[in-house]
Amino acid sequence: MATAATTTIAEVEEIVPVGALRPSEIHVPGIHVHRIVENRECNKRIEKLTVRADDESEAGLAPAMLKRIRIIKRAAREFKDGMYANLGIGMPMLASNYIEPGITVHLQSENGILGLGPFPAKDRVDADLINAGKETVTVLPGGSFFSSDTSFAMIRGSRLDLTILGAMEVSQTGDLANWIIPKKMVKGMGGAMDLVSAANTRVVVTMDHCSKDGSPKILKQCALPLTGLACVNRIITDKCVFDVVPGRGLLLRELATGVSVADVKSATGCDFEVDPDASETY
Repeated sequence: MATAATTTIAEVEEIVPVGALRPSEIHVPGIHVHRIVENRECNKRIEKLTVRADDESEAGLAPAMLKRIRIIKRAAREFKDGMYANLGIGMPMLASNYIEPGITVHLQSENGILGLGPFPAKDRVDADLINAGKETVTVLPGGSFFSSDTSFAMIRGSRLDLTILGAMEVSQTGDLANWIIPKKMVKGMGGAMDLVSAANTRVVVTMDHCSKDGSPKILKQCALPLTGLACVNRIITDKCVFDVVPGRGLLLRELATGVSVADVKSATGCDFEVDPDASETY
């Protein structure tokens, strides 16, 4: 952002003499900085304090949370050893808690992190370490930091094998709507549009099958503004797993425990095919 701005104002904790910083320590060269404000008593505000649960037992959890965990655990099976992946906020990010032992997945965040670790313990929170959703995070050994332009070069260059994100609506041809509801305040579209348009990145959506009022979220056509056209490869819900087959539409691949094909049909706002081998798998 500083490289493209007409005027860049840097708030710093300390102003040091010229030469005190090694060249390798300089992130933004002085040519891009026009004004400096020193703030030695800077209290860094954490917008979304997110910590690891002390007790990760599922006992006593509300039915709604258990439903979300079902989706999250199934989404975690999409990870393959050695993958580079980007996870959206909410359920997608939580899927990283269920990566199978022995599998290494390199998690990337649009704000410039490669090698995301789990959420921190309460006593290990660092206000300078946040993901693109402004949640506090940790970084694994071997992780790295970089600028947003480098981050989006990774994304647009299809360096990521997988992106998992949430959705408000998905169409039967894989159109995705997940960034805005008209007349509702949002801070911005984030990186979703870039993530889903990368040619060789697999796009998996995790979502509740229906809205809170019971209306379907998987539709013949999306009614909300689109994030991407024909970009979704797989949809994982609390009821089933759909694959989007180019030129054909939705194919029901898997069922959640206790859910029938008839249940899925009554909760889905479009037609779909059923894989002959579809069965309860999660």
